[in-house]
Amino acid sequence: MSDDSNQPPRIHRGLKGVYLDRSAASFIDGRAGELRYRGYSIHDLAQHATFEETAHLLLKGELPTRDELVRFDAALKAAREVPAPIFEIIRAVAGAHPMDVLRTAVSALAAFDPETADTTPEATLRKGLRLSAQVPVLVAAHARLRVGQAPVAPDPALSHAANFLYMLSGRAPDPEAARVLDTDLVLHAEHGSNASSFTARVVASTEADLHAAITAAVAALSGPAHGGAAENVMQMVREIGDPANAAAYVAAKRRNREPIMGFGHRVYRAEDPRARHIRAAVERLSQHLGEPEWYRILQAVVAAMSRYARHGVHVNVDFYSGLAYHLLGIPEDLFVPVFAIGRVPGWTLQVLEQIERNILIRPLLVYDGPPPRAYVPIERR
Repeated sequence: MSDDSNQPPRIHRGLKGVYLDRSAASFIDGRAGELRYRGYSIHDLAQHATFEETAHLLLKGELPTRDELVRFDAALKAAREVPAPIFEIIRAVAGAHPMDVLRTAVSALAAFDPETADTTPEATLRKGLRLSAQVPVLVAAHARLRVGQAPVAPDPALSHAANFLYMLSGRAPDPEAARVLDTDLVLHAEHGSNASSFTARVVASTEADLHAAITAAVAALSGPAHGGAAENVMQMVREIGDPANAAAYVAAKRRNREPIMGFGHRVYRAEDPRARHIRAAVERLSQHLGEPEWYRILQAVVAAMSRYARHGVHVNVDFYSGLAYHLLGIPEDLFVPVFAIGRVPGWTLQVLEQIERNILIRPLLVYDGPPPRAYVPIERR
């Protein structure tokens, strides 16, 4: 409560509508359905930029020239090496959920990074590049180790997206499949002060290192209210089974006041601008692979939900991402780790912005517990 007023403070539950700081990372207009990374429309980036170009934009501030991209790509590929003891740690916890394994492995990497304790912007940027390269290795290694297969070493001839698919399966990826994943990673690379990015900022504000901040971000992303929608969408598609069943399924869910997975967003009141690009990618890939039925089910759900668009309930990026991952042969419990693979550059940028003008993030709580009361000795209770 302020000194000059007897009015109770206004509470912004979930910090909704509260501006934490200024940021040059991304611009979001939820009503217009607009998203930009450092000034560039997500539509242009999704259609024309690779993940490597997008990561350079986020981490370095500008889209790279051809020579800059060659150097950045080489640095990213050189950073893919993961210390051998990390694989033993993954093996020891292989039965856990992939997000729990990823959180543990990222934390463990701090013990092997030569700059862990250096929290300067320059060192943080270098560590962010290393983590961007290493996280796909961790996810793919766990996917194989948990089924008794040896990890596949990264292929320096392959792009970031294609290399992940290669490490996951051990086979050279279909170029169209690699293109779809590359687009997906671009779309997930940065998204303002979402739950995991805010978590990373809170940790960084304590002057903790980048590995600590990214570990915390992974933990925040593991919650189903943040990162789990893509996995739930595929479960929904299987329940529906046929496009003809979609309308009845949606009607039953709405009658029971149950959510339709992949619809609605905390920020967007128009269609999530990322959705159109992953939708187009999924349509291409489903036709390419001869599996169009899944896509038709999704489109039937969209048609059944169209009446709710006037209330601001639109598809979000996860609605189509789940099917994209399924078509790419990625197990459902890896859907959220793949989201994390794309988001590492964005998390790093959020941490960089926090440490460059740091202030400890320490919001307040309005106390509404019991009034003052006297302590009672235990023998009298």
